Amino acid sequence: MRSAPRKFELTADILLRAYSIGVFPMAESRHARELFWVEPEARGIFPLDGLIVSRSLARAVKSDRFRVVADRAFEAVVRACAEREKTWINDEIVRLYGELFAAGHAHSVEAYEGDVLVGGLYGVSLRGAFFGESMFHRARDASKVALVHLVARLKAGGFRLLDAQFLTEHLQSLGAVEIPREAFRFRLAEALALRADFGAWAAGRAMSGAEALDRARGAGVDDAAEANA
Repeated sequence: MRSAPRKFELTADILLRAYSIGVFPMAESRHARELFWVEPEARGIFPLDGLIVSRSLARAVKSDRFRVVADRAFEAVVRACAEREKTWINDEIVRLYGELFAAGHAHSVEAYEGDVLVGGLYGVSLRGAFFGESMFHRARDASKVALVHLVARLKAGGFRLLDAQFLTEHLQSLGAVEIPREAFRFRLAEALALRADFGAWAAGRAMSGAEALDRARGAGVDDAAEANA
């Protein structure tokens, strides 16, 4: 379900209220001037104990080829996520999520090779829920490694829900599932009743790949890894 383009000024506070009821904004394109509200009938989520880590991804994570930290280059991550032929991220999205980041309600997870940003993701944090927005990579496996680190950080911080918005084949291969809107609203209400802390693992403190993998793994992951080697 999507609304008509908005006709009022959108603020970070309104955006957080929208997330609290399961609604998020998108733009038609990078150059669109308006945003519209979206609430999918079927919602993609990552069960935090259901992340699928293949053997090859586990090797990439444990190799520490990438140095993974959080919140060092939030705007750069958002803009990198928009560097594709079709994108729903326009300048208004960049502005709004920048405001959420400044207020401590948006976060990025970044993968670096040396000092070069080569992958990452960003999303919105609200009590026990984290709403994943977008991810990108400029080096193989960089965004998937960032996802493993995100799950590890969310588990460390006591989060209950990781929203993926829409289910794609790529996200499904990593463990995302699709649930009906009403089921998502119920899970969201449960998550919002909890107080989680994205900073439980300090944002600027790198987590080793071995520890991230340890924290991110959940029941059934080993079997899934065998199937997806």
